[in-house]
Amino acid sequence: MTSLRTFQTEIDEISHREVAKQRAHATAERAKLEKDVANKKGPGAKAPLAHIHARKESIDAVTPAPAKGPAATAADTRGGDAALMSDVDEQLQTLLLSRAPDNIEKARNLIASLLTRNFGEYVFRIGSHPPTARVYAGQGIEDEDVWVGSSRTAEELDVIIQETTTLVDEVGGKTSLLFDNRIDHPRAALLLRLPPPDVASTPEVRCAVVGNVDSGKSTTLGVLTRGQLDDGRGRARVTLFRHKHEIETGRTSSVGMEILGFGPNGQPILPQTAHSQDPDTIRREKMGWEEISIQASKIISFSDLAGHERYLKTTLYGLTSGSPSCVILIVGGNAGLIGMSKEHLAIALALSVPVVVCITKIDMTPKNILAKTVEQVSKILRSPGCRKTPVFVNSMECAVTVSQSFGKEKLAPVFQLSNVTGEGLDFLRAFLNLLPASESDNEKFLTDQPLEYSITEVYSVPYVGTVIDGILNSGTVKAGDAVLFGPDSNGNFHGTVIKSIERKRARVASAEAGQCVSFALKRIRRTDVRKGMVLVHKTDAPPKAVRQFEGQVLILYHNTTLQRNYQAMLHCGAVRQTVRILSMDHPQGILRTGDRATVTFEFISQPEFIKEGMKLLFREGKTKGLGVITRLL
Repeated sequence: MTSLRTFQTEIDEISHREVAKQRAHATAERAKLEKDVANKKGPGAKAPLAHIHARKESIDAVTPAPAKGPAATAADTRGGDAALMSDVDEQLQTLLLSRAPDNIEKARNLIASLLTRNFGEYVFRIGSHPPTARVYAGQGIEDEDVWVGSSRTAEELDVIIQETTTLVDEVGGKTSLLFDNRIDHPRAALLLRLPPPDVASTPEVRCAVVGNVDSGKSTTLGVLTRGQLDDGRGRARVTLFRHKHEIETGRTSSVGMEILGFGPNGQPILPQTAHSQDPDTIRREKMGWEEISIQASKIISFSDLAGHERYLKTTLYGLTSGSPSCVILIVGGNAGLIGMSKEHLAIALALSVPVVVCITKIDMTPKNILAKTVEQVSKILRSPGCRKTPVFVNSMECAVTVSQSFGKEKLAPVFQLSNVTGEGLDFLRAFLNLLPASESDNEKFLTDQPLEYSITEVYSVPYVGTVIDGILNSGTVKAGDAVLFGPDSNGNFHGTVIKSIERKRARVASAEAGQCVSFALKRIRRTDVRKGMVLVHKTDAPPKAVRQFEGQVLILYHNTTLQRNYQAMLHCGAVRQTVRILSMDHPQGILRTGDRATVTFEFISQPEFIKEGMKLLFREGKTKGLGVITRLL
């Protein structure tokens, strides 16, 4: 019987191999197209995708070569103790302490290079720091422990902080103090941040919030994004609900979207009425997305997903189509990891999305019950199915440290929160503020590939027309571009023009791979577009829609057997449709829990745009199977 961990490793390898093939093919096709255009128009002609190359060359011109110089080290030193004190930090401290004009100029250039390479932000650690294992365990630091980095005195710390603040101001950025410890082994950490030139280039971190019903998901988001503490009876969550029945029952039934902005100084952008006690005032005076986007240097986008079993289909769609950087699993301290929480954790692990655990309601939970919940969460995270290392974040230093290696190592940060007293919320905000941007994932999103945009929502806006929302998987696009959308029920693609582009409800001129944006389409009816469609650039050879495909699958759970003509709901990226099993290579012709096979699927309703290497989940009620597409038929 194949284990889940082994199968996940194998499908990751298949996925990476297929994506690499597709990218190589797309690069070859683009080179051929540019060559044909150059031959037709003469030597002075500009290739169709020249703006991408021009942009890449301009970035390379600003950024030093990665092979030489210390800035390259910072980009690669993210794991273990090397992440805590890289050679760059050491060199920067030495340059700043010398105070010589030449060294100060070198330090300024180094800071500018670090900010350019790291998407406008960098965590600068000063002094010697304890080993990561000690920080993660929350244990006391003993003198014989091996500290990382050069020791600094309190006076040297003051000099470095002062000089860094001055130099970052000169390059147009802002400095904020993350933590400053002067008791034993003086050390500190600074956040250096460069404000983005416009909303289109603001870094974004996408987080999906999941958990069992009544665990406190919407309340936690309401407190994080509004700044107003809860009254213990759900006052903070009311502003997040979209429907009347949600307000009446207190239960989320749709995918709610909320954003939290952080300014250049690292502080959260909250409404002026954050300290008001009147719920009507809080609901009326909340900040608009456009206002937050204009002020923010980083945006955290939350998908508030449903916790009730009845809405699992909606929750699963939010996880597969939203392409989140991390999953925030909310666990009620008084109830523990029960019901749908385990199902949501299993889905996050199946999709290989990093997990953050937040234990809520610690103010009302008895100490013995809270201790049991903490022990249960630790045991499940360390189990063979998860293989995660739980890190209980109880200090700002731990929050900063785990944010730099989260995702690279198999860490699962655990925050203990109270939405009534505010305990633990500062650590969670600091952690979210320091997470790397979703669009910085170069393995998943590439700007130099052809345009591919997945449609996750469709709206009809008065006086505007049809508006679609989704994620740019690859390429770049600007307002006025001619595009194709599809496939329709017959597998055909149709042409349209992008009238305008909005990001976080603020108008932008263009968008790049990895960004979540909305398009207004010209002369297209709302009924012509549906979720799961894709947008591509207008070409002579539109993409091919698929009705049948082959995939490697592992049956996670089924109480009887799966055989030919079995039907289940398939989730594959933004695609959500019922499929039928046509054949399988299992010798007995049936599949049980734990079985693995190559299965041929067929879409029931209409063909879809899918690619080899895409991960899939299929379910009937609860999640049944996990797999990867290996061949299109």
